[in-house]
Amino acid sequence: MNSLKLFGKRLKELRKINKLTQEQLSEIIGLDPKQICRIENGACFTTFETLQKISKVFNVEISDLFFFEHKKPKDALINEMNEIFQSASDDQIQLIYKIVKAINF
Repeated sequence: MNSLKLFGKRLKELRKINKLTQEQLSEIIGLDPKQICRIENGACFTTFETLQKISKVFNVEISDLFFFEHKKPKDALINEMNEIFQSASDDQIQLIYKIVKAINF
């Protein structure tokens, strides 16, 4: 995957963690929503000024926007687990609970 696509994927990940739509993010940082879409799809990059705005919105350093191989934040993991639980059967939830309980230190 090229750098533009990796950056776009990271931007989308941060946006979703913060529960923002492309439209909401674009309004906050003053970009056209189509531009956010193009950035997230790896079709283009952005200016340093916009990088500064994005980093402020997500409360991260600019360098963190380029940290593509990373651990997911706790909140993101909890959100993903909640999505899994929503689609899981009662038996699956019981099994997940037993596994987590067994590995909990």
